[in-house]
Amino acid sequence: MEGSYIQTMRKRERNMARIILFLAAGISVLLTMILCRRADAAAQAEMQAHLAQEVLRFHVLANSDSDADQALKLKVRDSVLGFLEEAMPEMDDASRTAAWMREHIDEIEAVSRETVAAEGADYPVSAAVTTCWFPDRTYGGLTFPAGNYEALRVEIGAAEGHNWWCVLYPGLCFLDSANAVVPEEGREKLKNVLTEEEYSRITATSDFKVSWFFWQRK
Repeated sequence: MEGSYIQTMRKRERNMARIILFLAAGISVLLTMILCRRADAAAQAEMQAHLAQEVLRFHVLANSDSDADQALKLKVRDSVLGFLEEAMPEMDDASRTAAWMREHIDEIEAVSRETVAAEGADYPVSAAVTTCWFPDRTYGGLTFPAGNYEALRVEIGAAEGHNWWCVLYPGLCFLDSANAVVPEEGREKLKNVLTEEEYSRITATSDFKVSWFFWQRK
């Protein structure tokens, strides 16, 4: 009887030891995953901050989501891009591009207003170079993580409609809007100012987007 009791207790102890070992292993794996994810999140945030220093985005906000207002938004986009192509000298970094646009913001705003008026609308228009928060976006095979970026922002009317955006520096605005083709020269400039790892992250669209989506919700 006593021997049976001792055997039972030893069996329970062995089972308990296995359970403790299993729990310890599980906790160890969980802690490792948490630490790795935190390290990856920190790296993602650092990369976004560096990327934000190297690009200048273009943001056009439509008055509303009506077909007419959305079409007007694209007209304004084309007019502003046309003006910049003709008037702005070639720039070698984002900060100088932003400085030039600030100096010529009245002209950019005037071009936008003239386009709105020419289309028969009477919406107010404002333009500014400012810091805006953008969600993560995939653009011409490049994924830009969510975060704050400096941008030329043009608001039409109430600015409550779907927006349009591209990257003004380096020049990544679509050459072929139908097929989402961005200029190769702009891609090369971006590649030259980012580390190899950073560039590989923004061009690895699916993996990067899933990773960033996960971390934005932590």
